[in-house]
Amino acid sequence: MALALIAQAGCTPVYQNHGYVPSDEDLALLEVGRDTRQDVAFLVGRPSSAGLLEGSGWYYVGSRWEHKGARAPVEIDRQVVAISFDDDGTIENIERFGLQDGQVVALSRRVTDSNIKGIGLLRQIFGSLGRISADQLFSD
Repeated sequence: MALALIAQAGCTPVYQNHGYVPSDEDLALLEVGRDTRQDVAFLVGRPSSAGLLEGSGWYYVGSRWEHKGARAPVEIDRQVVAISFDDDGTIENIERFGLQDGQVVALSRRVTDSNIKGIGLLRQIFGSLGRISADQLFSD
């Protein structure tokens, strides 16, 4: 009986979340065309990633990993919120992206322009899916 319980416990998935992505409720507090970088930092916090070009955008990245027993962890979800700013530091676009069937998809979009400036960075973020090993997740 005890052996069966131990075996069952080893098959139970454990989930871990990494990173930070603001909720839709938090993003609703921001107004495109009015709020600035300082407003974003105050209302939703600073991101862990920013665009390489001055004035480009802020990127919030979050992923969910599933661990089952002795198997390697598997990333089951990744979301990116991209907030881009105009030259004056005012919000130009707010977009949420996810990964579905290996393709980057826009989950929500509040934009003043039809295209996001940092699409190359988004492809890099989502392109690393599956390239992270367990020892990289838990290194000190």
